[in-house]
Amino acid sequence: MTATPAARTGSSERLSQLLDEIELEPLQKQMLRERWLDQVRWMSAKSRQSRRYYYVLRLPTVIGGIAVPGLVSLTLATVNQPMFEVMRWVTFGFSLTVAILAGLDELFHFGDRWRHYRRTAEVLKTLGWQFLQLNGAFSRYPTHTAAYRPFTTRVEEVLGEDVEGYLGSVASEGSDRERHEIYH
Repeated sequence: MTATPAARTGSSERLSQLLDEIELEPLQKQMLRERWLDQVRWMSAKSRQSRRYYYVLRLPTVIGGIAVPGLVSLTLATVNQPMFEVMRWVTFGFSLTVAILAGLDELFHFGDRWRHYRRTAEVLKTLGWQFLQLNGAFSRYPTHTAAYRPFTTRVEEVLGEDVEGYLGSVASEGSDRERHEIYH
């Protein structure tokens, strides 16, 4: 079951409220909101957007890829009939649409982007929950204040790995606009 936008917003708000409850300096809490929580929200939103674009491109490509051979068969069956010209243009249109959509999918890598953003968002969320609960990687720290620096260091490492991974796999042939998106 997919969460509604209100539920997603509520989740971010709950994380923000939890930040208010832990013992940290106000500046540290604000920095966590500005860097960690903002990146969780941004990565989650980019994941949802990329998934939507991926399905918008892939679904018609798959359906069209299945339909084209059938249309070719029908066109060949109507060679001596008045419907030949219509079937020929319908088949051409479907074929062209499938080729364009497949090309756009290959160019923009929305499926790869979706998985990349989702993975990074989940890693950041997991780190955040471990920090908030002082468990996992942060279980050896007695307080949030003591765990703050290791947490922020790990967040920056994850974000650095994200940039390298994105540039290495998703945007290997990407534009300057894509590189600008990563850093802003």
